[in-house]
Amino acid sequence: MNEDCNVRVRPPGFPPTPLGLEALYSLCRRLYPDQPNPLQVTAVVKYWLGGPDPLDYISMYTNPGIPEQNIPPHWHYISFGLSDLHGDGRVHEVTGPGNPSGFGFELSFRLKKEPGETAPPTWPAAMMQALAKYVFGSANTLCAGDHVSWHCALDNSESRIQHMLMAIDPQLGACHTPFGVVQFIQIVGICTEELQAAQHWNGTGILEILRRLPGAGGQWLITDMRRGESMFELDLSAQEEVDQGIETEGSNLSGVSARCNWTDVDLQAILPTSGDDYPDEDSNDCPDGFDHSVSVVLPSISERESRQIKAALRKGLLNTKLGHPHMGRALDDNENICKKELYETSSTELGVLESTELLRTKQLAGLHLTFNLEAGSLLPLAIKGRIKHGRHFTFKTVLGDSAITLVAPTVTGTFVDAEHPYVSRGPWLQVLIPDDLADEMSDSFEVFTNLDELELPKTFFWPIHKLSITIIEDKIF
Repeated sequence: MNEDCNVRVRPPGFPPTPLGLEALYSLCRRLYPDQPNPLQVTAVVKYWLGGPDPLDYISMYTNPGIPEQNIPPHWHYISFGLSDLHGDGRVHEVTGPGNPSGFGFELSFRLKKEPGETAPPTWPAAMMQALAKYVFGSANTLCAGDHVSWHCALDNSESRIQHMLMAIDPQLGACHTPFGVVQFIQIVGICTEELQAAQHWNGTGILEILRRLPGAGGQWLITDMRRGESMFELDLSAQEEVDQGIETEGSNLSGVSARCNWTDVDLQAILPTSGDDYPDEDSNDCPDGFDHSVSVVLPSISERESRQIKAALRKGLLNTKLGHPHMGRALDDNENICKKELYETSSTELGVLESTELLRTKQLAGLHLTFNLEAGSLLPLAIKGRIKHGRHFTFKTVLGDSAITLVAPTVTGTFVDAEHPYVSRGPWLQVLIPDDLADEMSDSFEVFTNLDELELPKTFFWPIHKLSITIIEDKIF
């Protein structure tokens, strides 16, 4: 459905419904003519009055599905508040017809009905409010193909469905309101294996596989919290399809928020200069005596520079939908009992910071990087799925404004080159990964295929490139 949403004239004596809200209501009434007054979760104190919940309303409809097409009955949740409902500037900047309304989208979610269920569960409304808080807090939007790692069952049960992909709602599509265009982005619940496939390849490809599998969502991508099998278990050809996609296309994930830091060190000074303990260039291991707790001092920056990098990161570092604690920090530990320290979102190519925005450029002679295990486990993705395809990958630290970007030699607009492969500009570090180093790193990172057997701390060292990386336990950071 993609059409203008007509506004219904209310009878005299009724308070007027805001035109943006009425346009969306009108769309819903056409889809559900038999449910003019659906159950609704309402923000008690509206956001513009200081309330905590950005979504004014979340309507919950009963959708009969199309059983003959393997589309089961389900609950259909629709949000109101990410778009401009009022058109008077109280929440969103007024844009007008033809432009995005507010953030340009609303959320929807389809949850399979359980046998005997007569009323919709309310936990999806809390989930949608949490995502909306991220959007309002970071000013970053959610788009079809994006993925969010939630790190626990969406309904806080024992379910395998612990993460999300974003898709276009198959029935709602987009709506043209008096205050701009609104697209409906549907939340799709997925399991860990599917999230990892989306990270290493792309969300769009995974959605296409899920659509053809009725047991994993089907045509309308309906979330079944009782689903016990991943798409790879439901379709034995899915893994080959994903592997082929990664090989030919690489990964669309260009960055994550992470726990990481760096230091400029003379690596030769902390390694034996001779003898059997000195690692050769292919060694993954750190020799005895290596200091795993190298003191790391992040660059000291002024408040003005801090504002500059925040603006620049938002403007282009990850093109940037970075912000969800891998969606950014809008969802903190107080917003959900399940910690969301690593959320991810896909994006396109690197929009490089303008050279005039960040000062204090420094060329590093040697480099030591430190990642916690969760961030470090994404290094194979960064190298195989991004660098070896001529792209970039960024780790934006959740501990401050610092960012580490790994770049391939073919990435343009960077401030690193073959002579100066490690350069920091303010709190932003760029690391050039030439082809030979990418091959070595790819081999070294094979140890991440079995995290249970990985002994921490683990240091990888490439002497010729004067580069080392240490992986430490998540709890240390």
